[in-house]
Amino acid sequence: MIEWITSVLSFLPSELVTVITILIKIVVIVLPLMIAVAYLTYAERKIIGAMQVRIGPNRVGFFGFRMFGLGQPIADALKLMLKEIVIPNNASKFLFLLAPLLLIGPALAAWAVIPFDAQLVLADINAGLLYVLAVTSIGVYGVIIAGWSSNSKYALLGAMRSAAQIVSYEIAMGFALVGVLMAAGSLNFGEIVRGQEGYGFASWYMWPLLPLFVVYFISGVAETNRAPFDVAEGESEIVAGFHVEYSGMPFAVFFLAEYANMILISGLASVMFLGGWLSPIAGLAPDSVFEIPLLGLLLGNGIHWFFAKMAVFLFFFLWLRATFPRYRYDQIMRLGWKVFIPITIFWLLVLGIAILAGLPPWFAAT
Repeated sequence: MIEWITSVLSFLPSELVTVITILIKIVVIVLPLMIAVAYLTYAERKIIGAMQVRIGPNRVGFFGFRMFGLGQPIADALKLMLKEIVIPNNASKFLFLLAPLLLIGPALAAWAVIPFDAQLVLADINAGLLYVLAVTSIGVYGVIIAGWSSNSKYALLGAMRSAAQIVSYEIAMGFALVGVLMAAGSLNFGEIVRGQEGYGFASWYMWPLLPLFVVYFISGVAETNRAPFDVAEGESEIVAGFHVEYSGMPFAVFFLAEYANMILISGLASVMFLGGWLSPIAGLAPDSVFEIPLLGLLLGNGIHWFFAKMAVFLFFFLWLRATFPRYRYDQIMRLGWKVFIPITIFWLLVLGIAILAGLPPWFAAT
C-alpha cells in the first residue's frame, strides 16, 4: 500500500513524499484509535450494565434501527460538539484550552513506537520504551495546567490531588518497566516481543515478572484516574476534579484522553508482558496445525492476538470499576509509596539473580 502511494506521488520531491506517507500512517493509526475510544465508552456502559443487571444504551441506532444502541457514542459526540464552550472569568484562556491537548497528545503520540505485529509499526526506534516513558509523563502537566488556569479553588484542589497521585504511581510503573528492560535487554518494543518467543504463553514475561506485571496494571488504573482510584474526580468529595470548569469539546477531550490512555496502557501491557502479536500456542503446537487453511491463520502469530490481549485488559479496567468502591486518598498514596515501590525494587533484585542464573525458558540464552 505504502509502495503504491509512493509510486503515485513520485513526481513530488522525495522529502515531501516521505512527509505525506508518514501523515497517512498517522491517520491510519489515529482514526481507528478514536473510533475505539468512542466505542469503549459504549462497551463500558453495556458491560457494567450487564454486571449490575441493567440494559445499558439500547435506543440510539442508525437509519431508524436501534441496533443495540450502537449509535450512542456518535450521539454523545454530536451533543458535546454542539455544546457551548464556557471559559471562566479571569481564567488564562490559552492555558485553559491547551491543557486538554497536553493530556490527549501523549496518549496518541505514544502509539508511534508500539508494534501491531512483526512489520506494522510507525517508528521502529531502539529507544521505544524510553520514548513512551518520556511522552506519557507530559500528561501530568495537562492536569496541573487545567486546574491552575481555571481560576477555581475546586479545580486547583482536584489538580493537586490528581497530579500527586499520577506522579506517585508513575514511579512504581517506571520500576515495573525497568524489569521488562532487564528481561529483554533492549528498549525496542519489537525486540521485547521477540524475546518472548519460544514456548508459547510459557515464554511470556508475565511469569517471571508477575509482581511487576500486577503493579504495572494497577498503577495504570491509578494513572488514568479510573475507579477505584478516581478520588481526584470524586463527585461526592470535590465536585469533578481538575476539569470541573470545562464544558463542550474541551471537556470531551479530557474524556477522550482518559479512554485513550486506557487503550494505550492495555496495548503496552500486551506487548511487554503477554508477547504482543505472538500466539499463545506458537512453539507448543506442532507446525502442521499452523498449515491448516484459515485455522492456522487464526492460531498463528498475528495482529489479532495483539488486539485480543488488549481487549482482555480493557475488560479488566471495566470490571474493576463495577466491582470495587472508591479508596480514600491516604490509602491510595500509601499503596503507591509504601507497597508498590518496595515490591518493585525487591523484585528487580530477584530478577537480576534469575538473569545471572540463566533461569529457563526466559533467560537461558543470556
